[in-house]
Amino acid sequence: MFRPAPGVRVFLAPGSTDLRKQIDGLAMVAEQQLARDPYSGHLFCFCNQRHKQVKILYWDRTGFCLWQKRLSREHFHWPKSEQEVLELSDRELSWLLEGMQLPLTGGHKTRHYTVLA
Repeated sequence: MFRPAPGVRVFLAPGSTDLRKQIDGLAMVAEQQLARDPYSGHLFCFCNQRHKQVKILYWDRTGFCLWQKRLSREHFHWPKSEQEVLELSDRELSWLLEGMQLPLTGGHKTRHYTVLA
C-alpha cells in the first residue's frame, strides 16, 4: 500500500483528469489548475474519467515519482466536486485507494467533557 511520509500533505484533483498525461503534464496540472507547487514534496492525486485509474505525482528531492493504480473490475469513489482541490489525510488516501467512499460516515462522534465547578 502507498503510504506518504510524515508531514507530507495529500491533494486530490477534483473531477477527472486526462491520465494520458505523464509526469510533466501532471506537474503542470498541479501548478496551473490546483495552484500548488509540484516541487513541494506533497502528493498530487488524479483520477481518470471512468474512475478506474489513479495516478499520484510527487517530488522526492532528486526527481519526480509517479505512482499508478488501475482497477480491473471496480472503480474508485472519487469526489465529484469540481469547486476546489481537496486535501486528505494519509488515512483518507488509504481508504480511497481501498475503495471506500469519502467522506466516511458512521464513525465515532467526538465527545467533549467539561469540568463542573
